[in-house]
Amino acid sequence: MKPSKTLFLAATTSLAVLALTGCSAAGNADAGPAADPTELTLALVPSQDQGGLVDTAKPLTDMLTEALGMPVHGVVSKDYQAAVEAMGAGQAQIGFLPSLQLWQASDRYGASVVLQTERDGNITYPAQFMTNNPDKYCEDSPVERDGKLYCNGADALSGPAGLDSIKKIEGAKVAMLGPGSPAGYIYPMLALKNAGINTDTGIEAVPVTANDAAVLAVHNGDAEVGFSFWDARDIVMKDTPEVGKDVVVFAMSQEIPNDGVALTNDLSAELQEKIGTALAEYSATEEGAAALTEIYSITKLAPADPDSLDVVADAATKLGLQ
Repeated sequence: MKPSKTLFLAATTSLAVLALTGCSAAGNADAGPAADPTELTLALVPSQDQGGLVDTAKPLTDMLTEALGMPVHGVVSKDYQAAVEAMGAGQAQIGFLPSLQLWQASDRYGASVVLQTERDGNITYPAQFMTNNPDKYCEDSPVERDGKLYCNGADALSGPAGLDSIKKIEGAKVAMLGPGSPAGYIYPMLALKNAGINTDTGIEAVPVTANDAAVLAVHNGDAEVGFSFWDARDIVMKDTPEVGKDVVVFAMSQEIPNDGVALTNDLSAELQEKIGTALAEYSATEEGAAALTEIYSITKLAPADPDSLDVVADAATKLGLQ
């Protein structure tokens, strides 16, 4: 059943934390259609360490600045929900958002979901369950793929896999993102609930702010289990190559629709088309694919299927996040 069009309260976030510059369109309703803004803000969400994300995204914002003939600034929101609210408040016009937040931006504020990402040809991805204690969670011997270890069939690199093993998580410390994250919270927590674990009392939550932080929490022993998108270990392996073998993926959730790009509804249809075309064409170039891979492990941007996002909203509804 498609969820009702109500506001999700997965996190309460003040707009003040965003520190976004106001770039809303000029004009008012009485004066006829508002003019497009003379500069744009692109909101990024912290799927990895926030510190260098704006710099990492600079080739993307530079490309948009040149293609659109106006300055485009990148900013990193405090969390996923803050990016949605920034778009609703006119503080950001372009959002690179996870699937639930794409749905929210459209449902709450009428944003257009124009593009969704592909990763190595895939338009969906699983959340992964990872551990530093494979003897407890692995029913078979871990196998290596591309320098990383998997067990319980998770080396198939698609979900679901190994979900029988997640019952053993009960009582463990678990590194997880906030409730707005499909892979870092919603899908893994729903899987635990379906496995009969009380997610309020049956696990000890170790909150983290990004997917790479979940990997590091498991690697450093701060948590026995962690949730993240597949395969967030790649982010950490650049600096800590042993993570691929010290942190073992033992289960995969159901598949999740990929993240994508939303545009605020106060932009003209012409400008929205220019932005969508510029991003799609950029992703098809070698330079663009390399830049997008560095930002969000994206290999291509393709036309969106907004209806595909309903399953994520359904999952959030089942967890009471509305």
